[in-house]
Amino acid sequence: MTPVELSRTVLRAVRRAVDAGELDVAVPERVVVTPPGPGGCGDYATNVALQLAGPAGQPPALVAEILVPLLAECAGVEDVVVTGPGFLNISLSSASSPTATLVGEIRRLGAGYGHGDALAGQVVALRVPYDVRAEVVADAVVRIVATQGGRGEVEHGEPVSLRPVPAPEDPAPLGPDAAQWALLHPAAHDRPRITADHLVQRESNPLFRVRYAHARVRAVGRGAGRLGFGAVPGDVPDAPGGLVTALADYPRILTGAAVHRAPDRLARHLVTVADAALPFLPTVLPHGDEKPSAAHRARFALAEAAGTVLAGGLSLLGIDAPDHL
Repeated sequence: MTPVELSRTVLRAVRRAVDAGELDVAVPERVVVTPPGPGGCGDYATNVALQLAGPAGQPPALVAEILVPLLAECAGVEDVVVTGPGFLNISLSSASSPTATLVGEIRRLGAGYGHGDALAGQVVALRVPYDVRAEVVADAVVRIVATQGGRGEVEHGEPVSLRPVPAPEDPAPLGPDAAQWALLHPAAHDRPRITADHLVQRESNPLFRVRYAHARVRAVGRGAGRLGFGAVPGDVPDAPGGLVTALADYPRILTGAAVHRAPDRLARHLVTVADAALPFLPTVLPHGDEKPSAAHRARFALAEAAGTVLAGGLSLLGIDAPDHL
């Protein structure tokens, strides 16, 4: 990226901040980028935050922090560091890491990550018996089929095309979320367990681990907010390989769940994501006297990506994704 291209990139970041209402200023016609001065770092530096601070009525350092995540998301930018009163120091990258690319895609698509067109234009007829588990499974399949461009239609009639093993008793006393999980987590040919085990808040309960992992991601986000830093996709060398693999595999799992009318595949994959995310989350926030760095922003972005997948998957199963647990 040339200095001229980088200047345009910085201007686009300013324009995005203005469009989002984060800065109330006129977008300047040009921004100067130069090699970093004493105390600086990276490949280039710009004083745009100091330039905008007066018109914005905000401290230069705060303007700089607003621009950091917007710049760091730009193609060709590896890292952005604020030094001094608000100088933005920019490191350029020759190529994005696979983790950064994956996390960037999840952030861009949000709840739509994993959606595709495997069943585009198809009408999936789900003929089910009058049975509570069959009804719950069919409703989940309708939602999952829709993620792949299909339309599910539930009918009660013969011949039955979706007949999971019935629950041995009424799951309603478990409450809506635990009842959904009890009926959807086992494969259709397995008899569901309708027990209080689905309600206990301990590691032996897969539903608890999935919902707890999502709540922990939200807690990390609140902590990052208090420390004043945001999530920026980047390389995370110490990320658990299982977490990155599970996130990357989510579209394939979701497609398989839709094609095979098998919400249990999705439920089990959410457990995989949660089990990979939980040991990683304590590493996201700075500890002790540490200051937020590009590594923390990249870890935070990866954690948020895991939260996005967990929330999206739970929603498709008809289960609440709590912010607190």
